[in-house]
This record gives sequence, C-alpha cells and structure tokens, in this order.
Amino acid sequence: MAAIAGQVTRYVEDGILDIDNNRAERALRRVAVGRKNWMFAGSDEGGRRAAIIYSLVASCALLKVNPFAYLRNVLERFPSCCPADLSQLTPKVWQESHTNPATTV
Repeated sequence: MAAIAGQVTRYVEDGILDIDNNRAERALRRVAVGRKNWMFAGSDEGGRRAAIIYSLVASCALLKVNPFAYLRNVLERFPSCCPADLSQLTPKVWQESHTNPATTV
C-alpha cells in the first residue's frame, strides 16, 4: 500500500508525468501482435532481416517520416552507396536531408 501512495505522490509532485502508461502499452502491443508472425520468418537470418526492417519502420514512425518514401529512396541509393556513406541512409539523417530545401538528392 505504501508503494502505491508513493507513486501517487510522485505523480502529484511532478506535473510532466503521465497518469497512465498507455504510450508504453501501445508500443509493446506491436511486439505482442507480431510475435506469432515472427515465428515464421523462415530462418534465424530471415528473423534478423525482419527485425532490421521493423526497426527502420519504427524509427520512421518516431520521426514522422513516410516509411514508403524512405525505404524506396534508400533501396534505390543503396547499390551505389559506399560503405563509408551508409550512415547517411539512417531515417534521421535522411529526414534532415529531405526537409532542407537547399539540399538536392
């Protein structure tokens, strides 16, 4: 009972805290819903590749980047990209280069 009172006190003292954890629950829901589908990735390597794609799409969602536009552009540029330039293909850097009107890609 004391732990609950401590949590309520912390919430009342700090106005920036959310009263619920809905945001965290929604984020974890994707994992729970997809878990059964990931069992059929075909192999460990297929699962690893699927995890990479899920991570890129989730990063796009956090940055409010259109994942279709991002993946299309990156997959077109990837074959001619040098290994040293791969960091330029992350969603955050891609977004910065596509929101700056002075930059042409």
